[in-house]
Amino acid sequence: MALTPRLDLRQSQQLVMTPQLQQAIKLLQLNNIELAEYVDTELEQNPLLEREDPESDAATPERGEDEGQAEPEVAPAGLEDVDIVVSKDQGPADETALDIDYENTWTNDSHADAVAPGGAESPAFAEWGSRGGGGFDGGEYDLEQTLSQTETLRDYLITQLNMEIGDAAQRMIGLHLIDMLDEAGYMADGLEGVAEMLDCSLGEVEVTLERIQHFDPPGIFARDLKECLALQLRELNRLDPAMTALLENLDLLAKRELRALIRICGVDKEDLVDMVNEIRMLDPKPALSFDHTISQPITPDVFMRPKPRGGWIVELNNDTLPRVLVNNHYHAMVSKTARSKTDKQYINECFQSANWLIRSLHQRATTILKVATELVRQQDAFFAKGVQHLKPLVLRDIADAIEMHESTVSRVTSNKYIATPRGIFELKYFFTPAIASSAGGEAHSAEAVRHRIKALINEEAADAVLSDDKIVTILRAKGVDIARRTVAKYRESMGIGSSVRRRREKSVQI
Repeated sequence: MALTPRLDLRQSQQLVMTPQLQQAIKLLQLNNIELAEYVDTELEQNPLLEREDPESDAATPERGEDEGQAEPEVAPAGLEDVDIVVSKDQGPADETALDIDYENTWTNDSHADAVAPGGAESPAFAEWGSRGGGGFDGGEYDLEQTLSQTETLRDYLITQLNMEIGDAAQRMIGLHLIDMLDEAGYMADGLEGVAEMLDCSLGEVEVTLERIQHFDPPGIFARDLKECLALQLRELNRLDPAMTALLENLDLLAKRELRALIRICGVDKEDLVDMVNEIRMLDPKPALSFDHTISQPITPDVFMRPKPRGGWIVELNNDTLPRVLVNNHYHAMVSKTARSKTDKQYINECFQSANWLIRSLHQRATTILKVATELVRQQDAFFAKGVQHLKPLVLRDIADAIEMHESTVSRVTSNKYIATPRGIFELKYFFTPAIASSAGGEAHSAEAVRHRIKALINEEAADAVLSDDKIVTILRAKGVDIARRTVAKYRESMGIGSSVRRRREKSVQI
């Protein structure tokens, strides 16, 4: 073979991740709340994007009752009609940038803010604004003055520190100890570091710690669980020698070793039961009572409800979807006034970016609705009869049904929630591995098997605790081919102890 330079032509195909494709993939992974934040950012950066005027809703054609909705009994069809309306007050669009029949408005149901009669220009409105938001003192109105504040644990402890301790050195030590508390109210580090930092003796730190351990809430500034419970019992005047011995052997109490505890504490069974009940009334994490963290509710991306004549209606949560459109009139106006090449290029990029955002929003809504509808159709037995009838499902089953790639289905179902008559579920919940049937029939869902195991354990009697082998025998008799180690794995994942531990707990009711 001659080693000479030459030119060859080769033809190949490869996927190029264009910025538009990257944007579509990114939007597909966002839930509705994250999508609204992303669109707000685009509205700030792109002058050709704007929110749709709610007054244009009157020009929106009315939809039928079942338009854009699908029943699980039939294959999804016509899902492209996802609350998309055509803007009628915009100028002509550039047909070279988008298809002629593309609809560039993303809508949801929002309402205009209420305005006082007469509008913002009315004399009454102007007089109200000049008075500082309706006040009678004529002073400047500050919204922050109306905000409520909750007292933190640190503020609460500092107030007690200033009232109970007068020595300046001990106050300084107390402030450092307060800053060392963790979220449960325990001392996070040792006292040696405080003594070294403040250049004082370890004895002074220990004396200060002993004083502030009397602060409210009881049990604060403890170094471990035993000391926390002891501090609370001391406030109740119940820290006697028998209770102290019980606190020294909390590990035996967790194992339900009652005979050993009776011998160590020197009490009878009735007294031990009373002591354990007193410990149960204590707070092992005293600082959590000052936890004012507001839990964020889950906002569903898809709604599902039953139809009067059977079947299900699946629809998007339009209340959380942003309403944006491309201002074609403004684009035509600035395009005529642009002179330099840089200005024209900037305007063209903004116009293409805005159109691609609208198209990506439309494609995202259509894809989510397709996937959710197919999930409802596949899991119809679950919604009708309960978790025992949850069907084993993988991403490929949904992808093949709606003719999409598995990665697309994975992105759609991540961090997306559906509100159903049985509660709010993440779309990922409906994908569970399959467990074969012992009779050779239809496979069982792992979540349904896990639910059966929990039900069997909840119904067991104190004198007939089921071992893992016994649970395997029962499940195989019901057609579930499962191994003992799988039963143990499911049991541990649900926080259920072994048969030995459950037998000990049920035989001794404390």
